[in-house]
Amino acid sequence: MDKTRRNVLQSLMLAPLVLGANRLMAYTNLVKNNKTTRLQYSINAYSFNSELRSGEMTFYDMMEFAADIGLDAVDLTGYYFNSYPDSPTNKALFDLKRKALELGLDIAWTGVRNDFATPDAVKRNNDIELIKNWLEVSSKLGSPIMRIFTGRHKSDTYSKEQVKEWMVNDFKTCAKYGELHGVMVGLQNHDEFLFTSEEVIDILKRVDSDWFGLILDCGSLPSNNPYQEIENLAPYTNYYFVKEHVKQKDSTKVQADLKRIAKIIQSSNYRGYVSFESLKEGDTKAIIKNMVSEFKSGLHN
Repeated sequence: MDKTRRNVLQSLMLAPLVLGANRLMAYTNLVKNNKTTRLQYSINAYSFNSELRSGEMTFYDMMEFAADIGLDAVDLTGYYFNSYPDSPTNKALFDLKRKALELGLDIAWTGVRNDFATPDAVKRNNDIELIKNWLEVSSKLGSPIMRIFTGRHKSDTYSKEQVKEWMVNDFKTCAKYGELHGVMVGLQNHDEFLFTSEEVIDILKRVDSDWFGLILDCGSLPSNNPYQEIENLAPYTNYYFVKEHVKQKDSTKVQADLKRIAKIIQSSNYRGYVSFESLKEGDTKAIIKNMVSEFKSGLHN
């Protein structure tokens, strides 16, 4: 997918279909050095993984927290719904949608687990069906993008290139379903199969669909210069995940320079969502608040 194709997609306005679509679809302005940023901020549910799984916290609690600290949206990951992998009821979805409206929030994102690296075609087809069902869920929630993964390359029988061939075909199939439901299928680089910006861009170009894009996970680009990798991918990015770490070439986690990441994102003239995700032990709410504050302090007015 080239930059022109991505910009056409990002300028689509789906106001009749989704809640707050004028803010949800990421958009990169071709005019350089905008003085005013239009970034919007979200929080990913995985930050509260243990709390959501134990029942200590609900999506409603997370939404209240997001609104209280001035965020614009929440990311509602599929596997924290009680019904997962089955789709939630319409009542469950619409109650969340109504709550978001009351709080002035968007439900910007949903996501599922899938493995398209497996040579088992039956399992891949089952995952395609899962993605298809949750694209419909995303549409009902008003979420314009849904996260999927690559999966891990575990086979000694098939080369990485062979895996890429069937993976690209599966992505193309999912993108067609995304178009039917008005939801972009967003590939999250998750350093499971695609490890470099070059590999990610290659896959995006091979899928070549307006309904297939990139959720850039800034913490999952193992490299001697992860910030350069982020910069390489910035022109192709439809949604950002910012974590408190970046990874070195050997996958060692080091503290992220959130101000530097903010500058990279802003200088690319990205207009869309930056979602924060914490994986650290401790007071998650305090950690997220500090992350948001540090990131914003790196922006110029």
